[in-house]
Amino acid sequence: MLAVVGGLLIALYLAMFLGPSATPALGLDLRGGTQVILQAVPLKGTKVSAGALSQAVSIIRQRVDAAGVGGAEISTQGNNDIIVSAPGANGSQLEALDQTAQLRFRQVLAAGAYSPAPASSSSASSSSASSSSSPKPASTSFTIKPSPSASKTSNKDIVPNALRATPSPSPSKSAGASPSPSSSGSASPSPSSVSSTGGIQPDPGSQSADLTTVEAYFATLDCSKTPNPTNGADDPKMYIAACEPGLQAKELLAPAGVLGSEISSADATVDTQTNQWLVELNFNHKGGGDWFNLTKKAYEAQTDFTSGSCQPPTGCNNIAIVLDGVVQSAPASQQDGIAGGKTQITGNFTQKDATTLANVLKFGALPLKLVKQNSDTVSATLGSAQLRGGLVAGIIGLGLVIVYSLLYYRALGLVTVASLALSGLILYAVTTLLGHSSLHYTLSLPGIAGFIVAVGITADSFVVFFERLRDEAREGKRLRSAVERAWPRARRTIISADAVSLLAAVVLYLVSIGDVRGFAFTLGLSTLSDLFIVFFFTKPVLSLVSRWPAFDSGANWTGVGRARSGAALEPREA
Repeated sequence: MLAVVGGLLIALYLAMFLGPSATPALGLDLRGGTQVILQAVPLKGTKVSAGALSQAVSIIRQRVDAAGVGGAEISTQGNNDIIVSAPGANGSQLEALDQTAQLRFRQVLAAGAYSPAPASSSSASSSSASSSSSPKPASTSFTIKPSPSASKTSNKDIVPNALRATPSPSPSKSAGASPSPSSSGSASPSPSSVSSTGGIQPDPGSQSADLTTVEAYFATLDCSKTPNPTNGADDPKMYIAACEPGLQAKELLAPAGVLGSEISSADATVDTQTNQWLVELNFNHKGGGDWFNLTKKAYEAQTDFTSGSCQPPTGCNNIAIVLDGVVQSAPASQQDGIAGGKTQITGNFTQKDATTLANVLKFGALPLKLVKQNSDTVSATLGSAQLRGGLVAGIIGLGLVIVYSLLYYRALGLVTVASLALSGLILYAVTTLLGHSSLHYTLSLPGIAGFIVAVGITADSFVVFFERLRDEAREGKRLRSAVERAWPRARRTIISADAVSLLAAVVLYLVSIGDVRGFAFTLGLSTLSDLFIVFFFTKPVLSLVSRWPAFDSGANWTGVGRARSGAALEPREA
């Protein structure tokens, strides 16, 4: 058994030193920063699906990046909690994380390159951002796949994606409406100025009710420096300047023609005729009418943005899918108004591409709300002080246990010291490996408290075993036979006590959130370590020690001397 312990210890430390780091990953309360815990609450009696939660994480990551926070870790906890850990960030930078995601459909009015090329001549006038001299966006490998059911098709240049109508038994009752993008879901531009979202401010000029203001901003926008100029503050009533990272393009967008809340379903599927991946998109009754108006207006523009010739107010035959102010895709309409509220988005999609876009459409207007459960900000100085205080407390507690063991159990106390040292080595390695694995476990102050409490639990196991051993010695047994007779009774007690501690740790972990879970996790981990150490190290070591003549004879310094425990000097047989 001792060989098993030695092999495990060697394996753990080899993995640790060959890994990315030999030190545990520290929580924000020990290194400084901000941690926000969000709870996903379903709406209208629905459940929080794994897809919705995953898309919420993607949206939050986009918001964190927009806030200028680097190195943030975003993870799910349980079935409905999202934890955002941002080292070095302050609370004000993460204020808008619980805002509902904003999905919009907007006509593209003009497009340009993601970042400007080195100027070889004088720059274009900032008041005419959409002129023909504007650089074109990067081309793509996507191709148009005309719908055989469409009444009209267009033979335009290659565009990122194509929109086509799914055959519908009857046109939308809005089919005769004016080809204007305005509707109750996309009201006319408001005279108000730039909007904001929960403390994250957009760049001045990145959105406005005045088209000229946004055009001037668009002319100077460099998406490589400002990938989300609106910072998620996507007001549907305003013109905005946005970036499309996937196409490496910047786009000037009209007020929203359709809102994400008007989508009823979106699914990635395979076209049985072409064997190509596509996205099927369905709108509700109101969304179907708004969609017809938007696709009609875009189609009648007749020019897609890859030509570089479209400009406001007519714009391009491209409809931008905008999530939190960032363009996810900008397909072109292949029909003069797509009626019926059913649409297919086609292109050279891989399964991953189609699924990602379907998730954006399906969960962009999330069927849940994010409720901020907790937000803690710790300075780097305070984090260092707390780490130092936690380590000092642990050392004092461990020192007191060792002193007590040596004074009361004498030489047997050395077994306690060796067992605690081995437990510490194993827990350090496991904590370090978990911190740099896919679990991203971080050691927090409550986690250190869990380890300190566990020292007492481990000491209890030794006390139970040693007292059973002394009971056998008191009856006159030699140490060798006393160890074997005391172990079964001590084993039952140790297992029962550790089972209770482990159960408490599991329950606490399941019902708690945040740092309390850190305490529960380390408590449970230490309890499992205690069981392993007692079974595979402490008991085998005592069996070896009992064969030494000095221990077997019951000398007083061993801690189990017969005179000390009240037994006769001469051993009597059982």
